Amino acid sequence: LEAIIVDHHQADEHLPVATAVVNPNRLDDVSGQGHLAAVGVVFLLVVAVNRVLRSDGWYEANGIEAPDLLKWLDLVALGTVCDVVPLSGLNRAYVTQGLKMMSQRQNVGIAALSDTARLSRSPDVHALSFVLGPRLNAAGRLGRSELGITLLSATERGVASQAAQELERLNKERQQIELELVEEAVSQAERALGDTASLPVLVVAGKNWHPGVLGLVASRLKERFLRPSVALGLAETGEATGSARSIPGVDLGAAVARAVEKGILIKGGGHAMAAGMSLRNEDLGALRAFLEDDLRVTSNAAMADAALEVDGALSASGASMELIDLLQKAGPYGAGNPQPVFAFPAHRIAYADLAGKDHVRCQLVAGDGSRLQAIAFRSVNTPMGELLLSERQLPLHVAGRLVANDWGGSRKPQLLIDDVAVPKRP
Repeated sequence: LEAIIVDHHQADEHLPVATAVVNPNRLDDVSGQGHLAAVGVVFLLVVAVNRVLRSDGWYEANGIEAPDLLKWLDLVALGTVCDVVPLSGLNRAYVTQGLKMMSQRQNVGIAALSDTARLSRSPDVHALSFVLGPRLNAAGRLGRSELGITLLSATERGVASQAAQELERLNKERQQIELELVEEAVSQAERALGDTASLPVLVVAGKNWHPGVLGLVASRLKERFLRPSVALGLAETGEATGSARSIPGVDLGAAVARAVEKGILIKGGGHAMAAGMSLRNEDLGALRAFLEDDLRVTSNAAMADAALEVDGALSASGASMELIDLLQKAGPYGAGNPQPVFAFPAHRIAYADLAGKDHVRCQLVAGDGSRLQAIAFRSVNTPMGELLLSERQLPLHVAGRLVANDWGGSRKPQLLIDDVAVPKRP
């Protein structure tokens, strides 16, 4: 059996034995396409094979109609966004055109998943990242990866609808598992940090933590504590597996590769912002010590330089649908092409309450009385969430990204809050 391997992760000089290893992050690759997700690399391979078959007259000779590859760009866009690669260059073109294809609802699986998730608008990058992507990933995280294939390859609406409903159920199960593990992981992280914030990396571990949600746990720790984070599940077999997530300026994939070279990890790999690994349970302490030493300089520098870059200042009255529609013309936004961030200085919180288990929704009021709906995702039990829920007297500086909220059938401006600050008194 001949095998062709397609990948996009960082590769060392020892490649797997195969007919071909197609990877723009091989050490000998000169394509300059190292930012592509694996799905983007696969699409280029399909394009190249299709070109050869066309030029050789293979389709005509066999009485087969040549495929329209553009109709698959919806899948390419979905994979590109969910892999959180920079939306620049070819990736930007993939997503722009893929979203157009997705809006036509030709893929019955994506259409069924959108309907099950109650997505009332044409999918955008945010919907792919936070609505469709998590539901598809839930299947693989809980050992049902074939369900995603069933959905995306379905040609009958009944099959697609049944698969979409099962994915919805699995996603709710995944959310509950994640919630329990994140609570335990945060407790470990807070004990490790103690009264100091000088740790360059967080490494947490638990017995029999579900391997399917460790990447999500690492992401939550990274977002909460603003430093590279590793989450590991200690199995009864004596071997631990885990995932890691990084912050800009810290190449976590390279650090994991160095840990493999030193024999601390059994295996591991990834890229700058994310990595996976396995190790012996008894080597947990050695891994923690190695990463703290290896990442100390770059991580501390990155944390010191961390700041929320603001593109402009607005009042609630300036957050109009006309502005939001104009901003969308510069999209699609994502990694490598961040959505503009606006500061809303000295706005009061008219009210705030919980939205679900993890989020805080509120209403901002400007000095002229104009109002803006806002939500801070995953902010419950964080300093930002507590400030939003408790402060009613003093005005706050609030920063975030503007989106159109289609809930209830009407489009209204909404702010996705990234940060909140108490104004300095003169």
